[in-house]
Amino acid sequence: MDEVKYAEDLMVGDVIDLGSHTVSESEMVDFSTAWDPQDFHLEAEAAEHGYFGGLIASGVHTIAIFQRLAVDGAYRRWSVIGARGLRDVRFLRPVRPGEVLTGLLVIDDVALDERGRGLVTTTGQLADAQGRTVFSLLTEIYLHRRP
Repeated sequence: MDEVKYAEDLMVGDVIDLGSHTVSESEMVDFSTAWDPQDFHLEAEAAEHGYFGGLIASGVHTIAIFQRLAVDGAYRRWSVIGARGLRDVRFLRPVRPGEVLTGLLVIDDVALDERGRGLVTTTGQLADAQGRTVFSLLTEIYLHRRP
């Protein structure tokens, strides 16, 4: 495993590649069946006649995909205390079955405090295979400071 990163190890402007995930139709339907059971997430035929002209992933599923990529690509190696918040969540394009989503994380700010922690603000995004951003958000995460 890579060396653990503490708040002061992260630099404003750093860009972290989070890797990719292919979204299958069965994954979309399974997730939506449990957490967002709307026809345009569940039933291909019904979705064909809907606003998006076909099946699309739930926004909550899209957030979960980003979170998994962020954990695997960054947070797992960071000395994370916990999240303070998510904001400016944007669903910019529908996510369709078979799409390959690639994640990116940019360090926007690192604010150190006297309590032994740092508040790291990031901009995250998922892009499709054509490089179009389909999802973005800002996160605020507390990390331990270097002992």
